[in-house]
Amino acid sequence: MSNTLVNIFRIKELRQRIFFTLGLLIIYRIGAQIPVPGINFGALMSFIKSQQGGASPLEEYFNFFAGGAFKNMSIFALGIMPYITTSIIMNLLVLIFPALKRLQEEEGGRRKITQYTRIGTVFVCFLQSFMTIRYINQLNSYPNANVISIEPTWLFAISTILITSTGTLILMWLGERITEKGIGNGISLIIFAGIVARIPSAIKQLFDKVTSESSDLDLPIVLGIIIMYVFIISLVIYEQQGQRKIPVNYARRIVGRKMYGVPNTYLPLKINPSGVIPIIFASAFLQVFQTLANFFKNVKWIDTISNYLSPGHFVYLIAYSILIIFFAYFYTQVTLNPIEIAKNIRENGGSIPGVPINKVQEYLTKVLNRIVLPGSVFLAFIAVIPTIIINLIPDFPVSFAYLLGGTSLIIIVGVDLDTMSQIESHLKMHHYDGLTKKGKIRSRNF
Repeated sequence: MSNTLVNIFRIKELRQRIFFTLGLLIIYRIGAQIPVPGINFGALMSFIKSQQGGASPLEEYFNFFAGGAFKNMSIFALGIMPYITTSIIMNLLVLIFPALKRLQEEEGGRRKITQYTRIGTVFVCFLQSFMTIRYINQLNSYPNANVISIEPTWLFAISTILITSTGTLILMWLGERITEKGIGNGISLIIFAGIVARIPSAIKQLFDKVTSESSDLDLPIVLGIIIMYVFIISLVIYEQQGQRKIPVNYARRIVGRKMYGVPNTYLPLKINPSGVIPIIFASAFLQVFQTLANFFKNVKWIDTISNYLSPGHFVYLIAYSILIIFFAYFYTQVTLNPIEIAKNIRENGGSIPGVPINKVQEYLTKVLNRIVLPGSVFLAFIAVIPTIIINLIPDFPVSFAYLLGGTSLIIIVGVDLDTMSQIESHLKMHHYDGLTKKGKIRSRNF
């Protein structure tokens, strides 16, 4: 391993990319600690520590995606989620509206779609920053809170909306620069850095709970949960790398004395082709009711539905799991359209052994449905683990549960594997050994 690290830093291009990536991630983490003007940071921290129950699951969810910046009410309080949400919405619109799909297929069309996504991100930032203002006002309404230290409050609201929205746009720019000049996917690495940065504080909270005399949390229970997490992490790695390889044979043409044609290959279908997208889709869908409840507090039926669909409720767990499975199938059909795949195979003179050429689409649909079902069920199980642990063990720290379970596991494993794969590609290109002993990060075949 030491030789591998030496080889990584011997390659000038790879070394520059790694340092460039680390530099921009450090800028992100510094910005996550700078509170917006008008926030009494000391009063905010004192108020958070004074809350006996700690942060609610919903607050921890927002804080999770913002890398701890939401709790600090920093300039990056919104995190990168507005951009991710807008990108998902834009992908859906491209599928729904044929005009957008034609635009995407034209020359320069993807650049225009990206521009539309950036414009949409601004509007989503304004909406989420407005909700953040409402949250800060709720904190400030508590006795002796004094979270807001600027008057008048409307000036604080306007400045906070502009600053937090600009912070998200800066993160979007940082992510694009990392993808272009750094190593790995920039947006994913920003979320990854936010998760990793919270590990020390989460461990401290867990240690304080275990050593506290007023807590019912015992060391054997904590060790059992940690062992369970280690086992789940290994399953997540196995699931992320799992593939079903479908052999595809292509016809060869002889022109003169030369033979032309694509060599026989295989079609890799991942057991979880949608990654963490179904969890984000399902979470965003369920958050609609929380948003409506904040806007219409006096409407009883909206408040009732919001209570049932709040994180931690039994109905929420069932709805969350069903939505994850549904969106896993939906996103897989969108990204891996069997009709398009079958069409490409036929047009290139390919065939799948043992499958008639007119049955390729039906065969691919059948295979996708079979491999996506266990992957989506496993994804739903991983996503609800933090909520189940919090419900079963009330004294267990919410931040630690969300850190080591659910979405964070998928993101950490996925980003780590992707970054390792890119580093290994650079090593192989310069004739060095890879990161593993066999020289290749292999995907398991199912």
